[in-house]
Amino acid sequence: MLFLTTLGQMAVLFALIALGYILVKTKRIPEGSESVLSKLETYVFLPALVLDTFAGKFTANMLSVSWKLVLWSVAVLLIFIFVSFFSVKLCSKDSYTQKIFLYGLSFSNFGFMGNAIVLSLFPDIFLEYQIFTLVLWIGIYAWGAPRLLIPSDLGGKKNRFGWIKNFANPMMICMVIGMAIGLSGIVLPDFAYTLVSSAGACMSPVAMILTGMTLAKMDILKLLKMKSVYIVSALRLIVYPLAFIGIYFAATAIFGISLPYAFVVCAVASIAMPLGLNTIVIPSAYGKDTTVASSMALISHALSIITIPIIFMVMEVIL
Repeated sequence: MLFLTTLGQMAVLFALIALGYILVKTKRIPEGSESVLSKLETYVFLPALVLDTFAGKFTANMLSVSWKLVLWSVAVLLIFIFVSFFSVKLCSKDSYTQKIFLYGLSFSNFGFMGNAIVLSLFPDIFLEYQIFTLVLWIGIYAWGAPRLLIPSDLGGKKNRFGWIKNFANPMMICMVIGMAIGLSGIVLPDFAYTLVSSAGACMSPVAMILTGMTLAKMDILKLLKMKSVYIVSALRLIVYPLAFIGIYFAATAIFGISLPYAFVVCAVASIAMPLGLNTIVIPSAYGKDTTVASSMALISHALSIITIPIIFMVMEVIL
């Protein structure tokens, strides 16, 4: 049963999160270790995983369905951004908090957490998930981060198009290289494939340990008292994915609308993930208060150990 499989995988992931938390709390690792791991994830492990996936599976046949996945992802993203604009007004009256909530509801932790879960539970469609979430990454770079997380008073003409340089990042570069290798059919030496796949295999465990290390820096008791965060977490983890599954089921039953199973799984997986960590990382770099964002990360990740298996179980039963 998918519920038990997902629950077991969530237990493994949260054991790794607990490990990161304990390592920081017991001071078994040097101060600032999370920064080192974050850079390894950004510059080595995640790019290697993306390169390995695209180089091995991105063929001409996959190219023929990629544009459909991209359009599907655009539609899903725009709908949830639109809904979230209204949802955040019910959760807070503070404009800065509303921006943090809007980012969290628009973009889940589809990267670290989503990659880990899809890679474990649905390895056959991991490439499709990467293509689907490409649109989400573009949404973050082009609108989410610059408009919602970076203080507006740092703007000006010289920074107006500064987000463009964000696309020249290791993950995007490796994605393009992987596409070229996959489409061309170039056969790399065995040691190159082993190197890339070994580095990519580190992505999931290191990402979870890093999450635990980040949570260990937070004042848990204080963060658990923020009632509005529970509402946002419920929207992100329960209401949004169940609404999507229900609407898709109704559209299929009533109008005969049907999409490939991989498309549905990609959407559900990205929607059902907890609130992302960028709401902590980016504002803190500009000296902004991250209390609400930290509470979002803590509460939503803790609740997701139960909600994600339930969502996938509902998806399996209904769809």
